[in-house]
Amino acid sequence: MAVRKANATWEGTLKEGAGKMRFTGYEGPFTYASRFEEGQGTNPEELIGAAHAGCFSMFLSAQLTSAGYTPTRVHTVATVHLGRDDVGPKVTHIELDTEAEVPNLDEKTFMDKVEVSKQNCPISRALAGPEISVNAKLVS
Repeated sequence: MAVRKANATWEGTLKEGAGKMRFTGYEGPFTYASRFEEGQGTNPEELIGAAHAGCFSMFLSAQLTSAGYTPTRVHTVATVHLGRDDVGPKVTHIELDTEAEVPNLDEKTFMDKVEVSKQNCPISRALAGPEISVNAKLVS
């Protein structure tokens, strides 16, 4: 199987410092403001959301294809909620909102494949700690 790498560097204090994240095809800044406020740049939670949305969409497409359907499009938006517990900041919930365009697919089969994908895509499995919910819509 494939091995992937990403890296990040943080320089300075928590609030005044700044960092840079880098992986294939992406390099971008992150700061305290981009993570905990509405500042410019990205943050780890946003990148987790992108990874989860991509993983879920691909896994659902594979599930549908294995069941004999040919997906035209699967689009997923991940909303990652950052909250707090007694230890500190914590990802508390991930919402996956997905729309799939799949000719001749019935709602029950679609929702069954959505549930399998929610439980079993590699990123869902890696993030088994936070609650993950899916709002799915089959469109034509």
